[in-house]
Amino acid sequence: MGLGALLVATSLHAQGIDYQVRIDAPRQIENMLEENLDLMRWRGNPKVDMEQLQRLVKEAPEQAKTLIATEGYYSPKISAGLETTGTRPVARVIVDLGEPVVVGEVDLVLQGFAPLEQGGAPFDAAALRSRWTLPVGARFRMADWEGAKKGLLREVAQTRFPRAQLVETSATVDPEARRALLHVVIDSGPEMRFGELRIRGLKRYPREVITNLNKINPGDMYSEAALQALQSRLQDTGYFASVEVSADMRAVLNEELRELREGDGDPDGDATTPKPPTGPTILPVLVRVTENLRKNVEVGVGFSTDTGGRLQASYDDLNVLGKRMKSDLIYEQKRQTARVDFYWPTTPDGYNDSVGAGVERNDVRGEITTLATVAARRAWGSPLLERSLTLEALVEQREVPPNPSTTTRSLPLTYSMTRRKLDSLIQPTNGYVFQGQLGGALLPILTDEKFLRLYLRGLMYKPLGPSDTLILRGEFGAVAAKDKIGVPSTFLFRAGGDQSVRGYGYRELGVRENGAIVGGKYLATASAEYQYWFRPPWGVAVFYDVGNAADKVGDLQPKSGFGVGARWRSPVGPINVDVAYGHAVKKARLHFSLGFTF
Repeated sequence: MGLGALLVATSLHAQGIDYQVRIDAPRQIENMLEENLDLMRWRGNPKVDMEQLQRLVKEAPEQAKTLIATEGYYSPKISAGLETTGTRPVARVIVDLGEPVVVGEVDLVLQGFAPLEQGGAPFDAAALRSRWTLPVGARFRMADWEGAKKGLLREVAQTRFPRAQLVETSATVDPEARRALLHVVIDSGPEMRFGELRIRGLKRYPREVITNLNKINPGDMYSEAALQALQSRLQDTGYFASVEVSADMRAVLNEELRELREGDGDPDGDATTPKPPTGPTILPVLVRVTENLRKNVEVGVGFSTDTGGRLQASYDDLNVLGKRMKSDLIYEQKRQTARVDFYWPTTPDGYNDSVGAGVERNDVRGEITTLATVAARRAWGSPLLERSLTLEALVEQREVPPNPSTTTRSLPLTYSMTRRKLDSLIQPTNGYVFQGQLGGALLPILTDEKFLRLYLRGLMYKPLGPSDTLILRGEFGAVAAKDKIGVPSTFLFRAGGDQSVRGYGYRELGVRENGAIVGGKYLATASAEYQYWFRPPWGVAVFYDVGNAADKVGDLQPKSGFGVGARWRSPVGPINVDVAYGHAVKKARLHFSLGFTF
């Protein structure tokens, strides 16, 4: 053989057989075979020659039959062949699934579960059986079978019986009758109840930070949900870098070992098994925490198309006379803020009390305001339903050049409520949020002008398909007062900006006064946005916004904006970049926002 022929033969051997695979099967089965058949995995391998390719084709039907059985089809007709007439060999696999095997009988046997003599309660066996996820008549898939067993065990173990076990499981398949007979035996193990609270890792902060949030009482029935709820409440306090809340199962095991040892020393006792319990097993509640540093300093920079560039410095101290202190110094092009707040540990009734003071200066649309506040606040509820009551004493200096500045005093009391029902608090795609505020300064105490204020805002996410989402937003505000001049501008309304009517600048829509734009007594806005996620986490959006603010309802002449945007679901929340055209101003604006802020 010549040198050239030898090099060609060596090159062909190194490249292997270049072949195609075509699978004729329903889409789900086709995808599974493409991911698992050896015929697919070896494609492109330089070691596969024609003889090995033929062997792979011959073995394909049996492999496919085994794989397809996991989807509930035990009698499929499968053929495979190799076409070599073209420039590239083509391996064909043709699948006729036939009829699937379905569940013909479910024999679910419960062992234990009988109420104990002391304080026991009947276990709802009928409800447990009704929640079995692979019922009679369902297609028998291996993944569903495994999932049903795991789900059954979890259903039992998350309340009362955390040591439940599957002691016997079997699935008898009759391919000819196309029936699967299921048999599951689950043993509950001992019933368990919560005991005392044990805390590990708490050094810097008062014990009340944990005990006030603990809703688990000794003697309560074991509940995994109760443990998770306590862990979530502790994580939200800000005192801890990590929190782990669990039932102290080790204490129970140690007690059982002790009883075994005592049985070994008892000549009349049984040395192989512990004595049967005479009541529910008691599980101590164990809380392990890793504390955050007491003092923390943060410095950050940012940018918003609403308020411009931002510099921020924060100082937190988690234990100032038993209180948590948070302070912020924020400089933005249109707004500057300095504030400090002190937070009491959450009370046993779930109240979060705080007091604080701050100064804020705004220079927006020709109106310059400086606001000094001292406030006391009580908040309660959960992220799904938040409520608060805030009493403020404030002094505002307001200036609209060339007029001289004016000073306003007020003592408003405000009740706020936020209701959330979302599939995710960070990346919502379905559900709604509603916020309402009602308040005002109704007494002539440290108040220049009595007023009453109402503010409502709603946001709804509605999936239109696997890749489509409709977002609707609306808000309404109203202030009742004899004279608007005495109402602090922070309680009046303006519209426009990233979170309002896009296509207009930050607070660009309002009441004109000496060339400036100031707040009005009434507000109404609405928005509709359609999002399409063409390649998650990337998406695009089109939107239409409308709204305005005015001193009279009749003057709420709506200003509209519309445009397109880009969306990215980042790990810290959605990032939105929009280009919007303001119809009233006849020009386009760029809007940028990060996170779900409602």
